[in-house]
Amino acid sequence: MATTKKIPMRQCVGCGEMKAKKDMIRVIRTTEGEITLDATGRKNGRGAYICVDSACLAKAEKNRGLSRSLKTEIPPEIYEELKKEMLEIETR
Repeated sequence: MATTKKIPMRQCVGCGEMKAKKDMIRVIRTTEGEITLDATGRKNGRGAYICVDSACLAKAEKNRGLSRSLKTEIPPEIYEELKKEMLEIETR
């Protein structure tokens, strides 16, 4: 009797698609209020998931999906830093 392992699914705050958790990147707001990308998915803080695609990050910025999910206002400088980090991850 083989059991199938459940795959955790998360919704992208940019495009709204449900994808496997391991195929996405977690954006977190730490208790200090710092907003960073969490490629490991293990850091402490309030998290939101986004596809590994700079287009999804642009959509999340436009529709304010990250601000809603992280329950804080995100300044434009943070989006610029996230875009740079996303490009590094995409090129790996």
